[in-house]
Amino acid sequence: MGTELSSPLKTEGKVDGRPVTFSLVRHEGSQYELVWEENESDTKERITRDDMIAVLPIHASVPDDYTVLYVAPNPAIKDNPVASPVIFKHFVGTNLPGDLVHAYEPPGNACWQLRQDDGSIPNLHIIVSSGSGTGQGQNVWEVLLKPMLQHVCPMADKYAVHFTDSESSVTDLTKSVLLPAANQGKAQSIILLSGDGGIVDIVNGLLSDKHMRQYIKPNIAILPLGTGNALAHSVGITADNTLGVKNLLQGRTRELPIFRVSFSSGARLLVNEAREVQQLALVNGAPTSYGAVVCSWGFHAGLVADSDTHEYRKHGAERFKMAAKEALYPSDGSRPHPYCGKVSVLRPSNDGAKQDWQVLNRSTHAYVLVTPVSKLEKGFTISPASRPLDGKLRLVQFSALSGDECMDIMTKAYDGGKHADDPRVGYEEIEGLRIEFDEEDARWRRICVDGKIVRVEEGGWVEARAGVKEVADLILAQ
Repeated sequence: MGTELSSPLKTEGKVDGRPVTFSLVRHEGSQYELVWEENESDTKERITRDDMIAVLPIHASVPDDYTVLYVAPNPAIKDNPVASPVIFKHFVGTNLPGDLVHAYEPPGNACWQLRQDDGSIPNLHIIVSSGSGTGQGQNVWEVLLKPMLQHVCPMADKYAVHFTDSESSVTDLTKSVLLPAANQGKAQSIILLSGDGGIVDIVNGLLSDKHMRQYIKPNIAILPLGTGNALAHSVGITADNTLGVKNLLQGRTRELPIFRVSFSSGARLLVNEAREVQQLALVNGAPTSYGAVVCSWGFHAGLVADSDTHEYRKHGAERFKMAAKEALYPSDGSRPHPYCGKVSVLRPSNDGAKQDWQVLNRSTHAYVLVTPVSKLEKGFTISPASRPLDGKLRLVQFSALSGDECMDIMTKAYDGGKHADDPRVGYEEIEGLRIEFDEEDARWRRICVDGKIVRVEEGGWVEARAGVKEVADLILAQ
């Protein structure tokens, strides 16, 4: 049974003009729901906390009237695997419970109106990544985001929608449209229907050329539709059923920390399911990529690379577990591959003095990963000490082990990050990571940067460093 909240316990009001009795009912913990009963019938309806988006005032002349925005399950999901799991719903509520209004009316400095401080409308871009995750982007736009924008945005026709048609679509758009506008001092808001790859594409595009003095960082709101959605899980965007729409309307801007990954001269980005290669941008003469989520070598990079196919992506996050089984328990009965190379770390200084690189005391490895986020997918807490957007890189690493031992460590990561206390695992804050490869087979020289796979040449190296100046802000409700 639920219990009713305070002030007042029940209110007599209206839903779209129909007389109702509202109740706000609390359940376990902080979970509650809005319940209303039609006065002229026995009809009772409810909205759970996880389905609520926002409560918006309509006009000062009708102070008791608010628009209630929420999501509801999409019945089409049963027959359509690429359908949005939820659809947008709304009604006009009169004399709502005060606790509900207090909890869901966006704060004064929220970005929900998508306006600059002077009241003008900035450039608003909606980017729909057609290939992210299981391909739900198009339908999420049609049944959730588009109707929501049409309802709340005062200039609903003043936005541009971009549907990706290749792996380079987001990068190309950023270089040709977003970066030039930012360099002209134009405020921009980006709603990104994508996974972590969309973020890294925007970040790299914004860093593809120099910034002018008047550069203004774009704001990015994520509707997480990728496979892992590491950034969204780590900052709490996925904590409800609204697919990030609540975060969009309730959020404020926070700087998005990024890191730099530099490579030896022969490194190439793998695209089109590794059938093609592309050159990386050169920074100070070195091929370079930027990230906001993860840089890894070994088991993690291998399973991301091996599962990055159209067939695997149909399975969503399960694709990682499917690829992991073959990596940990090879079909020929052998042990998992021991990755060979020299791994060095640059640790933070307590007194600000310059630190030297320190080499890990082993030549074979199973797992080497640096990240500023806490979760790599739902329930997988890779870095329990990480806090949302704190910008600190943390290293997780362990030596070549048996398949059962590796699985035991990974299982602990699914148990709230308990692997961090396992004596077989190294876990610490660092400022830099450097790997010098000693592998002949190119398969064992793949690096993952936010889901992108880079292959390093034989005898090459990779170096990840924190402390890169932010180029974009993230809209975040926490």
